[in-house]
Amino acid sequence: MKRIAVIGIVLENPSKNQDEFNQIVSEYNEIVKGRMGLPFSEENIGVISLVVIADMDKINGLTGRLGKIADISVKAAVSKREI
Repeated sequence: MKRIAVIGIVLENPSKNQDEFNQIVSEYNEIVKGRMGLPFSEENIGVISLVVIADMDKINGLTGRLGKIADISVKAAVSKREI
């Protein structure tokens, strides 16, 4: 069963890891329903939130792959209700 989740990501060095981040997210484009990003240029930090609808294996796969990128922090909030 699918769930709705919000994945929060902090890129602590976007110029270094943004390309790898975008590549991984594009591989999961079928589950990404929304994306919002806020650049903090002076601090060299980017904050991104993704809204996804998928089964837990896909959500965990995406967050796991993103979490392996250097200088990136990832947390997910997942709905309790299955859809």
